[in-house]
Amino acid sequence: MQLATRARRMAAVVVSAGLVLSGCGLGGSNDSSAGTDGKVTGDVTGTISFQTWNLRAKYADYFTGLIKQFQTEHPGTTVNWLDQPADGYADKLSADATAGALPDVVNLSPDLAVPLYKQKLLLDLDVAAPDAVKDYLPGAWQGFAMPGQAHSYSFPWYLNTGPWFYNKKLFTDAGLDPTKPPKTYEELRDQALVLAQHTNGAIAMFGQTPSIEDLGLYGVEAMNKEGTRFTFNSPKGVELVNLFKQMYDAKALLPEALTATYTGAGKKFMAQQVAMNSGSAYDLKNFRTDAPGLYANIGITTPMTNTGHANMYLQGVSVSAASKNKATAIAFARFVTNARNQLAFAKIVTIFPSTAGTLDDPFFTEDDGTDDARVRVAAAKQLATAVNYTPVAFTDQMKTILRNELANAMLGKESPQAALDSAADQCDKLLTS
Repeated sequence: MQLATRARRMAAVVVSAGLVLSGCGLGGSNDSSAGTDGKVTGDVTGTISFQTWNLRAKYADYFTGLIKQFQTEHPGTTVNWLDQPADGYADKLSADATAGALPDVVNLSPDLAVPLYKQKLLLDLDVAAPDAVKDYLPGAWQGFAMPGQAHSYSFPWYLNTGPWFYNKKLFTDAGLDPTKPPKTYEELRDQALVLAQHTNGAIAMFGQTPSIEDLGLYGVEAMNKEGTRFTFNSPKGVELVNLFKQMYDAKALLPEALTATYTGAGKKFMAQQVAMNSGSAYDLKNFRTDAPGLYANIGITTPMTNTGHANMYLQGVSVSAASKNKATAIAFARFVTNARNQLAFAKIVTIFPSTAGTLDDPFFTEDDGTDDARVRVAAAKQLATAVNYTPVAFTDQMKTILRNELANAMLGKESPQAALDSAADQCDKLLTS
């Protein structure tokens, strides 16, 4: 799947919970590390395997060159590159883990790392490579902290975040200031109600109900510190759902948004029937081509947040705890994710680096007037302090549960408190199932 799309997903499909710890990685046998209980040391030599997630088709030249450079800098090393298709990636990870054949270095999203972590198949990188944390953005490093843990189990790789687009003309027509789009959820609610009243509900502010990210952006703690139960049914969580309920009742939200399979908000935005929508540089290009009237009035702003920190979506590179060449695997994982190579990768695909200081590069700070640059600069500004608000244990099934319960709250079938209580209870049961 496309990198920008995958990095913006809340969660990937869930790896089977039935993984077992057995066997070893695909590497050689020259490691002299301290194992998984301490800092990994030893010569960087021998053979390792490196698995990516549907990247070969478009980025083969980049990865071939990357591997060649590493092998040149470290004589005696061999990196065997594996690339798996997007469909069935979680199942492939499960099968490899069960067979004791998990690659030495493997591309993972946070949710895909959780089942492997639970079976002790991934290295604790705060222990195995304690000097690495300083090289990455704090929010990105913490994005791979496992449930109830402070330690990371993946070197952060590429990030993404979505700026919001808004229609300046629709704002102006409703008497709203087109230079001051909403920055907080309260401002969103207030402006949405003005828009709905002015248009008699014909124009919605946007087309989505709250997600787990919205709860985080509002300041709701989604889980307890131990990672054993969900806590988004707190009074603050209820506050946010009440805000959305007010907007829904005023027809400031698209009614279709309550349907779990609804994907039409973007089209409604292009048709100028919705005033705000999240997106990417790809969308801006589409507006210019397919919706020139919208493009002429497009505004770009940061996502609403009551915490002062935007949301990030991230991918990482983990190291198998069973690798026989841990020193080489760690060295290669850090090489893939170092500042130089992340910057080079970001210049050929619409993603952002997770390394400390790299977002200060002119590529991310200077707007040359192109659509790509307009969105890239806007997004980069918010990533330096962004947070992954989606708990690593929050699965697609849990996402559906939350959405369904909140739809009931919007429709008045349940109170916001009852809806959140039900969602938290169902999600808690899945944690232990």
